[in-house]
Amino acid sequence: MQNNNDQNILDNIINIAKKQGASEADAVLVRGLSLGVSVRHGALEDVERSEGSDLGLRVIIGKKQACVSSSSMDNASLDTMVDRAISMAKVAPDDPYCGLADTQDTSPQNSDTLDLYDNKSLMAEELEQLARDVEAAAIEVEGISNSEGGSAGFGTSEVTLATSNGFVGSYKSSSFSLSVSAIAGEGTEMERDYDYATTRHFADLPQAEKIGLKAAQNTLRRLSPRKVKTQRVPIVFDPRVAGGLVGHLAGAINGSSIARGTSFLKDSMGDKIFNNGISIIDDALLKRGLRSKAFDGEGLATGKNTYVKDGVLQSWVLDSATARQLGLASTARASRGTSSPPSPSVANLYMENGDISPDDLIADIKDGFYITELIGMGVNGVTGDYSRGATGLWIKDGKLTFPVSEVTITSNLKDMFLNMTPADNLEFKYGTNAPTIRVEGMTIAGE
Repeated sequence: MQNNNDQNILDNIINIAKKQGASEADAVLVRGLSLGVSVRHGALEDVERSEGSDLGLRVIIGKKQACVSSSSMDNASLDTMVDRAISMAKVAPDDPYCGLADTQDTSPQNSDTLDLYDNKSLMAEELEQLARDVEAAAIEVEGISNSEGGSAGFGTSEVTLATSNGFVGSYKSSSFSLSVSAIAGEGTEMERDYDYATTRHFADLPQAEKIGLKAAQNTLRRLSPRKVKTQRVPIVFDPRVAGGLVGHLAGAINGSSIARGTSFLKDSMGDKIFNNGISIIDDALLKRGLRSKAFDGEGLATGKNTYVKDGVLQSWVLDSATARQLGLASTARASRGTSSPPSPSVANLYMENGDISPDDLIADIKDGFYITELIGMGVNGVTGDYSRGATGLWIKDGKLTFPVSEVTITSNLKDMFLNMTPADNLEFKYGTNAPTIRVEGMTIAGE
């Protein structure tokens, strides 16, 4: 999919930059539209619409670089952008690793096969009805006493990238979302929970009734929570929080952290860091994936990367700059906005399924904790120390029983990774996904 007008804008600004002294340059143009509607108690509460374009330019002079952005794209604005960028680059500190990707595919990548764009467009009235429906479905469940509201959204985005060494590519994507937050109980005994979904295609969005019912069920099972004593027990992470554990791995193997030496896994390449049988994949070409793209932020063709295979760490997450610093090749995982240079970032990251059902995963647990929500950001990327507030359900004799809140779970990610067991219920619902995960030997800090 190619937008010739946008390509001409990028070609123009790159040519101007080259004429004014840039040794290399790249430019990205992002056009987006979003529309969101929220309701509460069936009444319209908010309508938000945004539509705009943003142009970003990076110029490189020797080993110096600078980035500028603008929402104006007339000829005078392009000249001004280049002047600013060239002036900034001349006084920037040297960066021995900056530069365009070492290997460029000069033909545009075909993004259509990823099926990221749905040409269905939703109006505000349609979104309002969806938001009403999802809230009504939650409130109608017996025991739900109130609502924090339902919301529905629709958006499109088009990204075009061009570089001075010949790459040009473009892709268009869409998104549809639906969410609701429900409340149960009264006074100081109130509890809340939620459910939501985001998809590339409208047809893939779950029915409002299903999302509302799930939000209500999530809320009701939190009523009358208890506290538990401090103890070491198996911890089981529900899929909606289990992906966070995989996300912590992504941060620890990010090329920027490795190059700075600030990751607890910086010396672990080739080591067994997970339990046997565990593999973690990053598939940028996942059809209709929330983070899919045929080329990365530097124009390199993407693909499926394996970061962990059978428990062994295989690769870092690299863009060109961090790859040069580490003496390696880029893994085609550069991500960029319009006002900053590329940096490493994952695409559709997930832990592969295990070979045990969620029920069997907890069947032998005499006492344990099933987590449905995590609170706080108590994770140290340098040491791997892990401490998060948590709520969920107590596991007793292999069954989920009473709700638990106001506890903290603690361990170290190195130990957690080596003591994980995944279930077989992986779903691609988020950008980072995992099945239900059991972790042995964590500490619950309670009463």
